[in-house]
Amino acid sequence: MKRIYGLLGRKLGHSYSPLIHKELGNPDYRLIELEPENLADFLKNEDIGGLNVTIPYKLDVMPYCRLSPEAEKIGAVNTIVNRNGQLWGYNTDRDGFQYMVQKAGIDMKDKKVLVLGSGGASRTAVHCSESLGAREVVVISRSHPENNYDNLAKHADGEVIINCTPVGMFPKNGESPVDLAVFPKCCGVVDVIYNPLRTKLIMQAEKLGIPHIGGLHMLTAQAKRAAELFFDKEIPDSENDAITAKITQSCENIVLIGMPGGGKSTVGKLLGKLTGRPVYETDDMIVETSGKTIPKIFAQDGEEIFRQLEHQVICEAGKKSGSIIITGGGVVTRPENYEPLHQNGRIYEITRDIEKLAMGGRPLSTGREALYAMYEKRHPLYVKFRDCQAENEHDAMETAQWIWRDFSENSCN
Repeated sequence: MKRIYGLLGRKLGHSYSPLIHKELGNPDYRLIELEPENLADFLKNEDIGGLNVTIPYKLDVMPYCRLSPEAEKIGAVNTIVNRNGQLWGYNTDRDGFQYMVQKAGIDMKDKKVLVLGSGGASRTAVHCSESLGAREVVVISRSHPENNYDNLAKHADGEVIINCTPVGMFPKNGESPVDLAVFPKCCGVVDVIYNPLRTKLIMQAEKLGIPHIGGLHMLTAQAKRAAELFFDKEIPDSENDAITAKITQSCENIVLIGMPGGGKSTVGKLLGKLTGRPVYETDDMIVETSGKTIPKIFAQDGEEIFRQLEHQVICEAGKKSGSIIITGGGVVTRPENYEPLHQNGRIYEITRDIEKLAMGGRPLSTGREALYAMYEKRHPLYVKFRDCQAENEHDAMETAQWIWRDFSENSCN
């Protein structure tokens, strides 16, 4: 009889686990969404082979399992293996967390560590932080009378911040559990969230120059250890980096920015054909949302209303994974558009000699003088937004092929 392998949780639309386990040699691994009242009956299923467990069941499954020493000590189970009809509970999050912290080069020794959240992942983070030599570990929780989000100032000396809450996770991108400005001594940020690839918290750490890491490395490493337990075999640690890089490349967006008339749409559509990825043009999304053409929005409502609509669309487009996103030329004029595009994307500026830029049907570039003025204003903004520059002077297919080569080599960096 075919065994059941999968990820057990309540809402799992954000998960990359099936992709990872497929790379680990288990194509039958699937997502198993259950409501709490159905959990007990499901765990009685004799066909269970191996399960990973996520929110909100890491504590709830414990009474149904015989616990491994590390799961018992941590007080949470994220991996279940059926051994001759007996469910065994393990905590492979521990392996994933330690690998992630080591990968980021974040040193916990003699540090004050703040762990945000009090669920199963939090228990793992506390256990690992203590094992790695933290001087003090404080759990911040909404329900704690003393250590909560309303009195974070008392922990302004926190040096390593670990987010174990779902705040900022897809589909509620763009939220952060804390403002890192509260912690002037912060020298490391860890976020167990892996979708988006870069949470708001991680992007703030990036901006402040604080060593940081997102949860995909942890997800991959714990999955590798779970697969070893499922099938009683050893898998080389080198698989962690290889699979993480492959998942990142498959999930990260290619985002195109640049001056109007520079060929973004042409290059983007060719990239779609070249890679098989879906293509989204934010201008088309604005037209669909508003029911008006771009020139009509400018004429009837003005540029400010257009920019507000554009930001709304950018926030939705930025949540997508594994896509080509083609933006309007003025997207860089609003700094708030950067994070939604950067969270899941590698951003390319498409450049072309200004004399070759097309001007037809563009509300803000109706003449050469206006076009040059626009370029002078926007050029430094494009440089600020972009990860890479792609020249589009001759053949658009050559430009698309160059971008795909660069993306394939650098998307996991």
